[in-house]
Amino acid sequence: MPHAVDFTTVSTAGLESSPVAAALAGLRANEARYFKNKYDHVFTVEPAGDVQSTVDWVHRILDEERGIVIASRPLEATAFQVENIRMAYVFYESGLSINVMYTVDDGGKRAVGFKLSEGMEVPAELASFKFARQKSKLAGTIRGSYFVVKGEY
Repeated sequence: MPHAVDFTTVSTAGLESSPVAAALAGLRANEARYFKNKYDHVFTVEPAGDVQSTVDWVHRILDEERGIVIASRPLEATAFQVENIRMAYVFYESGLSINVMYTVDDGGKRAVGFKLSEGMEVPAELASFKFARQKSKLAGTIRGSYFVVKGEY
């Protein structure tokens, strides 16, 4: 069952098995605040097993575009559309967050973003990426990277 992510009172609900649960919860709350402020969209998540099609879509793009297979277990996921952008997020037990931004219009922006929670190591499958640092009141220091999606999904 979907639940809205509260960015005023950060909760680790659904992420408790992560060794960096507090930082991952802050990262999830940071995303919720962004979508509320930019698009007036309430960011909701569900257990990954309940939205397997979303997880599969993200994993298919990773595999077909770059041959990336994420080793960590997905904990939560969500998919939604704001304006003409299809968004999908998967939050992993390791503290990794992956999002897919897929503009519905032909020729629009399409990318996969990776964000690492504070306190986690760069996963081996993402070692070839360079990560930029960003400070967040909710999540501490977030390290992020991305790649442009070239295919049609």
